[in-house]
Amino acid sequence: METLDKFDWLILNELQRDGRLSNAELSERVGLSAAPCWRRVKALEKAGYITGYRAVIDRHKVGLDVLAFVRLDAERNRGDITRELEEAIRKIPEVISCHYISGTGTFELEVVARDLNAFSTFAREVLINLPNVKDIHTSFSLGEVKAVGVLPLPG
Repeated sequence: METLDKFDWLILNELQRDGRLSNAELSERVGLSAAPCWRRVKALEKAGYITGYRAVIDRHKVGLDVLAFVRLDAERNRGDITRELEEAIRKIPEVISCHYISGTGTFELEVVARDLNAFSTFAREVLINLPNVKDIHTSFSLGEVKAVGVLPLPG
């Protein structure tokens, strides 16, 4: 799959909005019969355009009321040391996203916690003790304005 046509874009748009669509529902929405639609979905998965399916969970309903943005400053920025820090971050379930950033800092983390006390303990016992971390800077979300994660695709 080197290029995507209008049906591929329609399929991607529909599935990112509702990954639980049956093939029959999806094929009806994009204007294809079921078999070609299913083949296209499988091809999009195989080519890596679709990397998985998941449920979107309301974090408040499962007791994760704190959302923090944490900038980690590394002591040194060297390839092997940075990779060690990346590997350590990947293993921490409270870190729900991590980005290597430009400007001030090395990594920007999105972290969830039960409450402020739990976050404070987590920051003191886990984050500051990660390999090569010099400092951490935290900002807290006061409310989500938009968090749907739907990409603006053509089609």
